[in-house]
Amino acid sequence: MMRKILVIEDEEFVRENIIELLDAEGFDVIGAENGRVGVNLAKGTIPDLIICDVMMPEMDGYSVLTSLRQDSMMATVPFIFLTAKAAKNDFRQGMELGADDYITKPFTRAELLGSIASRLKKKAAVHKHYNTELQEAKNKLNYLIHHDSLTNLPNRLSLRERFKQVKQHIDDNQKLVTFLCLGLDRFNQVNNNLGHFWGDYLLKFVAESLTNCVDIQGTVARLNGDKFAVIIATAQHKKDVINVVKSILESLYQTIVLDDQEVFITASIGIAIYPRDGEDVEQLLNHANQAMLQAKRHGGDQYQFYTSALNVNSSNHLTLQSSLRYALEREEFQVYYQPQISLETGKIVGAEALLRWHHPELGLIPPAKFIPIAEETGLILSIGEWILQQACQQAKVWQNDGYTSFRIAVNISGRQFNKPEFYHNLVKILQSTELTYRTLELELTESILVKNTETAIRQLNDLKNLGLEIAIDDFGTGYSSLSYLQQFPFDVLKIDQCFVRNIVQKPNQAAITKAIIQMAISCRFKLFAI
Repeated sequence: MMRKILVIEDEEFVRENIIELLDAEGFDVIGAENGRVGVNLAKGTIPDLIICDVMMPEMDGYSVLTSLRQDSMMATVPFIFLTAKAAKNDFRQGMELGADDYITKPFTRAELLGSIASRLKKKAAVHKHYNTELQEAKNKLNYLIHHDSLTNLPNRLSLRERFKQVKQHIDDNQKLVTFLCLGLDRFNQVNNNLGHFWGDYLLKFVAESLTNCVDIQGTVARLNGDKFAVIIATAQHKKDVINVVKSILESLYQTIVLDDQEVFITASIGIAIYPRDGEDVEQLLNHANQAMLQAKRHGGDQYQFYTSALNVNSSNHLTLQSSLRYALEREEFQVYYQPQISLETGKIVGAEALLRWHHPELGLIPPAKFIPIAEETGLILSIGEWILQQACQQAKVWQNDGYTSFRIAVNISGRQFNKPEFYHNLVKILQSTELTYRTLELELTESILVKNTETAIRQLNDLKNLGLEIAIDDFGTGYSSLSYLQQFPFDVLKIDQCFVRNIVQKPNQAAITKAIIQMAISCRFKLFAI
């Protein structure tokens, strides 16, 4: 690849001689007749190396170097001074500003080419080291994206990819593709009585037992908490599936010693079969999960096949669904603001708006319980618009109080983001509250964006053109992919709390988090951790 060199020299004769010499050596050479032109050319072309005279009218070489070193894109470009001065003070001044070498006029062809070769070689070595570290960070991130950090089992994303592979090769007339959803019975008792350390120990034990039970062509994955998923692609008959399920239940039906206490393990398994019970991973997992919950309701330590007749909605679910329809008009929702603090300054730089529901009879209901119901019923649209309005109003109050650089972050649901009128409703809220557009940050999860990538990218660009910032929420827990970081115009990456919790006690977790940070810096993201 032809190396690009910028020559900044006010003496035309000297400049043209250098350009002619370097051109003959196979370099792509650009000339600038003064410092200001040189700075503009450097920022516009990003050369591989800069040769600059020290003494020039208007803008001398020191000013050129100072200006370029303040630009992140130019901070590491090798910079060679040409000077008629040979005083140590002049050399020291240039080196302190960031110069890489000095060549004293008059100079020979060998001196110039030798200096250029040395600087380019050093730059190549630095880039090689950087690229190696970057590739290692990418590899670590790629592993993280596809595996559960606790058990090292494949995660939900791996499960999706495995299912795609299975669908391509399966013969529907001969084999079944079976999804199992496994949940440990009474697992919360282990966490509550013995602590999370022993709960994690038990999960790793279960992960190993499941892996040993499943055929090499099967896939075991951890979904979340004590919930695991298994894909079986080798069964030809229903009885083959039952045999695998029974072997799993038998392997887990045992006593294990945790913290000097004997703990009896059992599990419940739900079974869904493709394509009878669903066409995609999410539908199959959902149906297998419903069957697993039914098995738990029947006492646990058993399996249950999914049927359309399964009534998985508990009376509590129906009560919440009914109450949720009136919660907004009854003013039962409140917005709490979680501060965002800069590690560099220790100051609060923003806040995230968090929705809470104070039910008059059931008390404080966590979002994990009512947000899925709101999504399911479509109530999330009115709730989402309400919280946007509230957050923007509060941010405007803070703005009027003098906190002009304070940012407000608001989570956006999938149904809300995908509505055609979302953009116009958002603009209307910003206009009605008179909030500065750049104050607002929208947080979205990857799952919202991956269903229709092209449309999502277009929508995000429209939002960014307003001046808003876009954050990817809970990075690493959903369908995270390095390609998404390149495709989507994100500004902020939020690391999920599972990667930073107990980070000091877990070196592997610290290494993964470091890899995410390195990648974020490389991609020029702002980085937040909860």
